[in-house]
Amino acid sequence: MEGYQEIPIETDNIKLQQFLKWANIVESGGIAKLLIQEGKIKVNGEVEYKRGRRLVNGDTVEINGYSKFKVITTP
Repeated sequence: MEGYQEIPIETDNIKLQQFLKWANIVESGGIAKLLIQEGKIKVNGEVEYKRGRRLVNGDTVEINGYSKFKVITTP
């Protein structure tokens, strides 16, 4: 998918808040929580307000409309 940085994860799924930390997008869970609560995170093109949203292979995450990431599961 063009324009998306692929971020591999080592599990079948990952919570949105954990993904933001895993990918070094944020420095802490507190910052992730704020971004999510403020509606600055989109998952698959839709604003997501749940920190516990489970991301799976192929899901896309956008931050503030400019940073784009794609979840890739690795065996």
